[in-house]
Amino acid sequence: MLSRDWLLDDSPATRTQATAGRAYRMILALMRNPLAVLGAVIITILILAAAFAPWIAPHSPVGQDLSSRLLPPSWANWMGTDELGRDIFSRVVYGARITLMIVALVAVISAPLGLIIGAISGYFGGWIDRILMGITDVFLSMPKLILALAFVAALGPGIENAIIAIAITAWPAYARIARAETLTFRNAEFIAATRLLGASHSRVILHHVLPLCTSSMIVRVTLDMAGIILTAAGLGFLGLGAQPPLPEWGAMISRGRVFILDQWWVATMPGIAIIVVSLGFCFLGDGLRDVLDPKQGGKS
Repeated sequence: MLSRDWLLDDSPATRTQATAGRAYRMILALMRNPLAVLGAVIITILILAAAFAPWIAPHSPVGQDLSSRLLPPSWANWMGTDELGRDIFSRVVYGARITLMIVALVAVISAPLGLIIGAISGYFGGWIDRILMGITDVFLSMPKLILALAFVAALGPGIENAIIAIAITAWPAYARIARAETLTFRNAEFIAATRLLGASHSRVILHHVLPLCTSSMIVRVTLDMAGIILTAAGLGFLGLGAQPPLPEWGAMISRGRVFILDQWWVATMPGIAIIVVSLGFCFLGDGLRDVLDPKQGGKS
């Protein structure tokens, strides 16, 4: 078992020890931030709900029972039932899978794409920088939801097309951050020394530039998760995201808005899930920003 002294050693003997020590210090710093801990707990619950949905949900998320339609919250149905008699709690739990899949795939697609484009733009500069940042500015000049709507309208409704559309609208922010980070050290001595040793531009970018941009990218991705969830919910609300009978939270709100005055729980319960999960990502993102910000390093 790793000891605390070994993890906090100021002179680590190996790279493994240095990496483990840095991760341990980050965890300690996050634990001192109550909101970050709350965000981590919320996200952990989301992941567990998605992983163990068949065991957590008491009913089928798509099974219909018209004799039990629009029942209020009770011990039998914790969040009530919808217009088709489906248990809303079960649908919210299974909807965690869809939400987690959307945010994960969008992050996996958009973050590396933006990171590579921004690093190339900042490293080479000149006409390459002007072209790549010109394209980036075009995407940044339009609201994400409107741009996502345009792409989904062109690709067609569906959860796969919604993920692609959201990813296309998300990468420019990451490109801007990666470019700004790269500009701060592209003329550094270690970059020049690496080039003098014969390293190619691609090797310098992959092994030296991209790793230095990772911390800022992690923080930005975490903070953007809330926006991704809201955009996906917006597309689902408009019928352009996940299609029935999938229990996607935005689509559930859309179907429940008809009953909002008399059967408020149909739209309110998935809405609460969206708010809570979005806040969880925001809280964790703020905590990570404080931990990974170099200006905070001397205070910890």
